[in-house]
Amino acid sequence: MILLDSSILIELFRKKDKEKTLFYSLSQNYTDLCISSITHYEIGVGNRKSHSDYWNLVSENLRVIPFDKACSNSAVAIYIDLLKANKMIDLADILIGATAVSYNIPIATLNTKHFNRIEGLEIIK
Repeated sequence: MILLDSSILIELFRKKDKEKTLFYSLSQNYTDLCISSITHYEIGVGNRKSHSDYWNLVSENLRVIPFDKACSNSAVAIYIDLLKANKMIDLADILIGATAVSYNIPIATLNTKHFNRIEGLEIIK
């Protein structure tokens, strides 16, 4: 199982040649692709009407991992660590990273600069 960050889906929406996206590559190598409920929210609110049918089709085939109490506890710990190290990242990235850490799922992202700062997070490259 691989947790997809929002950046993977944004690239999929933007590129005309879908076979040149990381999403396509991952879908060829992994059968169980999932997103966090945070990513589902981010894509939902940032979705243009022109992409909504495509998003609905893509999201039907992705498992949505819930943000629960364990994720919240993990997010708090990540936030405190990043704050102490003066390496803060966007809140959504903290929440998505916390989901991956809590469920022990590797994450695929195009935003390695931020996600590399989260200790214990396995990033697929």
